[in-house]
Amino acid sequence: MRILSQLIGLIAHPLLIPAFGAFFYFQVTPKYSPPDLQRANILPIFILTAIIPLISMIILQNLGLIRSAQMKNPDERVYPLLVGLVLLLMVLLQVIPNNYTPELYFYILGLTIAVAACLLLALTRKIVSLHMVGMGSLLAFMVALSIHFEKNIVVAISLCTLACGLVAMARLYLKIHGRAGVFTGLLIGLVSQLLLIRFWV
Repeated sequence: MRILSQLIGLIAHPLLIPAFGAFFYFQVTPKYSPPDLQRANILPIFILTAIIPLISMIILQNLGLIRSAQMKNPDERVYPLLVGLVLLLMVLLQVIPNNYTPELYFYILGLTIAVAACLLLALTRKIVSLHMVGMGSLLAFMVALSIHFEKNIVVAISLCTLACGLVAMARLYLKIHGRAGVFTGLLIGLVSQLLLIRFWV
């Protein structure tokens, strides 16, 4: 069960959520999206929000600023969240304006707001589940896309809801977070996307 919980956490890692959302968007959008446009969005988003943060975490760990990838201490979360915030802003300012897709813009903006909220909590020595922040954001984005495009993607939404439950159980089983941290993380993810829905749906 421990190995399964760790595997679930790896698959649903918050660093992968921006790229997952971008990939899903291009699977459901009725707009004409040639492969070049898809690559011009997904690849830079993946590099900036997954690869570079991963490298930065390794560097921070070698510098002794974080002790483990789980970052159980609030102080350990400050630098990785700052890096993540800067890189998300780079996506907003440099990547999406060149290949403008409003839906992706507001999705990434929502993630930026969520990361900023997590950073503020870390500065006040409070920890929430970043995995649940990511999953809540992805779920809200899927629901918003379904409404926006008037498209029936209930199977995908149901699977994402199930994934949210599995991730929550995995984080609790591994005792990385308590119920409050898991629930608050999910709430931050959902609310950060729902706040922006009226601007594009």
